[in-house]
Amino acid sequence: MLNNVVNFYYGYAQVHKAGYWDNQSLDESLPLNADFIQELKDIDGIQDVAPRLESFALASVGERTKGVLVIGTEAEAENNLTKLADHIVAGQYWTKNSQKVLVAEGVAKQLEISVGDTIILLSQGYHGANAAGKYAIEGLLRFGSPELNKRMVYMPYSQATYFFGADQRATSLALKINSKDELPTVLTALNEQLDTSVYEIMRWESMMPELVEAKELDTAGNLLVLGVLYLIIIFGIFGTILMMLRERLYEFGVLLGIGMRRIQLGFTIWLEVVLLGFLGVLTGMAIAFPLVYYVKENPIDLSSMGEEAVEAYEKFGMEPVLPAIIDPEIFITQAIIVFFFTSFLGIYAFWKIRSLNPIQAMREG
Repeated sequence: MLNNVVNFYYGYAQVHKAGYWDNQSLDESLPLNADFIQELKDIDGIQDVAPRLESFALASVGERTKGVLVIGTEAEAENNLTKLADHIVAGQYWTKNSQKVLVAEGVAKQLEISVGDTIILLSQGYHGANAAGKYAIEGLLRFGSPELNKRMVYMPYSQATYFFGADQRATSLALKINSKDELPTVLTALNEQLDTSVYEIMRWESMMPELVEAKELDTAGNLLVLGVLYLIIIFGIFGTILMMLRERLYEFGVLLGIGMRRIQLGFTIWLEVVLLGFLGVLTGMAIAFPLVYYVKENPIDLSSMGEEAVEAYEKFGMEPVLPAIIDPEIFITQAIIVFFFTSFLGIYAFWKIRSLNPIQAMREG
C-alpha cells in the first residue's frame, strides 16, 4: 500500500528549485538541461530521472468541468520510474512523438469521456501567461491510489512546455533509485553535489507526512496485535508442557527410580518439546500458506463496510483493499520466534525434573 502511493507518482526522492514545495507554482520551476540531468544520473544509486512540469488546470468537456493536475513528463523516463504504461486500462501508452494526453479513469468517469475524445484544458502558465489547449485522449489510466485516480492528466513534456509557456523548465525531478535501502546514500551524495541554496532535495517522508503518520499508526497496531498473539502462543505452549509433565509423572518417577540421570531425562523432555514445536511450526506454515495465497489473489475489499471506511482509506491516498503478501522472510521470522518461545519454555522441564521426588511422582501419577 505504501509502494502504491510512493511509486505511483512521487518516487522516493525529488529535486526542486529551493522554495518550490512551500509555493508550488510554475514561477518556482527550475531551468532544465541535459547536462544537469546526466549529472544526477551519474550518482551511484540513481537509475533514471523523470523531469516533470506540473500545475493545476480546469478540464472541460461540453458543459462538464473538473479541476485536474496536469503533469508534463517524458514517456520513457516516467515509465521507468512509475511503470505508467502498466496502468493503461483503455487505449495505449504514448507512441513516439505523441501529442495526446493520458487521463486517469476517475477523471474520465466524471467528465464522461473515453479514448479518442477531446478534452479542453485551461490554466495559468509561466509568469502569468494564459494556458489553453485542446487535446485528444490516447489512453485511460487506473491507479492504486483513489486520490490519483480522481485528478491526474499526463501530457508529453514537449507539449506541456508549450501549453504552460515554460520552455526547458521543470517543477520537479523525480528520481528512480535502485532500492529504498540506498535512499540515505543517494540523499547524502545529492546534498554534497548540489547547491542546497539553489535546489531542495526532498525524500518521500517530507512530501507525504500524512502517509508516514498512517504507516506509524498501522505499525503500532500490528505490534499490539502481535504482542497479544505471542502471549496466547506462550500460554498455549506452556499449558501443553504442564499437561504433558503432569500426565507422565509416574513414568518420570520410574525412570528416576531405576537410575536414569535427571539431566538426561530433562534433556529428553526438552528435546521432545522442541520437536513438537518444530512440527507445530511446519504444520502452521502449511495451513497458513494457502490462506495467505488466497487473500493475495483475492484481496479483502473494505468497500462493503460502507462509505466511511472507503473515505478513511482515501484520506491517505490508498485503496480500501487489504492485500496479503507471500514473503518467505515473514514466514521464517515468525517460525523462528515461535521456535524460540518453545525452546525457552521447554527449559521448565529441566527445573521440574531436577526437583522431582521419584516416590512422590509414582504415587501422584
